[in-house]
Amino acid sequence: MRIPIPTPAAAVAAAVVGAAVTAGADMGLLAPAAAALGTAAAFGVVLVSTAPTTDDADTRVHRLLVTPIALVLSVVAALLVGGIVDWWLIEPVAYVLGAAVGAAAAFWLYRRLATTLALSFGAVVAAGVLALAVTSLVLWLSGVAPFHAFGRMLEFGLQPDSLVIMVNSGTTFYLSAVAVAIGFKMKLFNIGVDGQYRLAALMAAAVGGAWVLPPVVHQVVVISVAVAVGGVWAGIAGYLKVARGVSEVISTIMLNSVATGITAYLLNTDRLAVQISTNNIGTPEIAESGWVPGIPAGFMGADREIFGLVVLAIAVGVGYWTMLNRTRFGFDLRATGQSPTAARASGIDIKRMVLLSMVISGMVAGLVGMPQLLGQSHYYALDFPTGLGFTGIAIALLGRNHPVGIGFAALFWAFLDQSSQILDFEGIPKEIAVVTQATIVLTVVVVYEVVHRWGLRYQQQQVGRELARGDREGAAAS
Repeated sequence: MRIPIPTPAAAVAAAVVGAAVTAGADMGLLAPAAAALGTAAAFGVVLVSTAPTTDDADTRVHRLLVTPIALVLSVVAALLVGGIVDWWLIEPVAYVLGAAVGAAAAFWLYRRLATTLALSFGAVVAAGVLALAVTSLVLWLSGVAPFHAFGRMLEFGLQPDSLVIMVNSGTTFYLSAVAVAIGFKMKLFNIGVDGQYRLAALMAAAVGGAWVLPPVVHQVVVISVAVAVGGVWAGIAGYLKVARGVSEVISTIMLNSVATGITAYLLNTDRLAVQISTNNIGTPEIAESGWVPGIPAGFMGADREIFGLVVLAIAVGVGYWTMLNRTRFGFDLRATGQSPTAARASGIDIKRMVLLSMVISGMVAGLVGMPQLLGQSHYYALDFPTGLGFTGIAIALLGRNHPVGIGFAALFWAFLDQSSQILDFEGIPKEIAVVTQATIVLTVVVVYEVVHRWGLRYQQQQVGRELARGDREGAAAS
């Protein structure tokens, strides 16, 4: 039974109940458990005081699917906010605030969460459960207690220094995945991000180490060189596709090998490199005027610094979303990816879109090495991180090419990478994290395809219902 309450009053009531229940439960429960209980109580207030506003709110599927998913997401939001705020405030206050945020999330999600979006969240949860089940089976067959392994990973992965490393790694993963996702939106498979960012990082490091420029100008020059090199290198594959019909999959893979050869040729003490240590050579170190200061993480008890260019990754994500959803180019890109024939019929220059999409993808790929180059290493050497481009493919698939989804996927991937380091000390192969990563990508792809097909049938049913309703109303009026 629903009690009619004005919308603002219902939202305030949910927040008050959530905070009050959390504060009371904190006396006998752990703070996270209290926050989860408080958020659940707030969700109960939302259920009896307001109604969903989506078009399909009166359907059985909406009631069975959206309500539990909205509850889970609200509790997750409360726990995340509580955990983060706990770095500054005492635990009881932090999780009370988290519960208030969770209550607000409950109110908004219950009213606005559409069935199709809820299906996407459900697919992620299903994929995660399947991946954990497969990983647990592998651990069990190896003679390792799954709960012990996962517990140690969680404990180590949530330490302050581990969280900083996770954010730093996630920053580079995010940039790589966005570069891949731009191509995916056009149904283009830019497999060459790895070569594009490594060649871009080498040339940017060489230019940055060759001159001493004023601060800001120095960083801008280095980043601009990286963007230009990445764009040009990806543009070669785009040109081959539009001019000669060469598959971008083949050309970008081959260009990876060419980039590796060029990098090996240039990274030589007779050319761009200098001796760094006995077993390592690299470009001359970039002067301090070209460094990007890190963000101190002492507020969370960490000794490390967060890469300053995490801000650049956020800006790229915002730009990517804006381009796709608020520009004519983004519309043309999505339309071409959905149906090249229909796009051509509407006047879109397909060849131009292919070339520009590859160039833009390469420009973003050129940024992948910048957080590491300008934030930590300050030169390109033999030990510069490799393989980030291929990781980006998996993360783009996991995040479904959405800027927010990619962000969560990048952090999750980085968490698995970092937390698995503790397993060596436990006598457990850390490669178990690779099993989890591979399994979750595979399951996400499969589950999303199932969900996508079911969603299409659901939308068709909704259209049929609306048409039938219109026919009945027309017959009644006549």
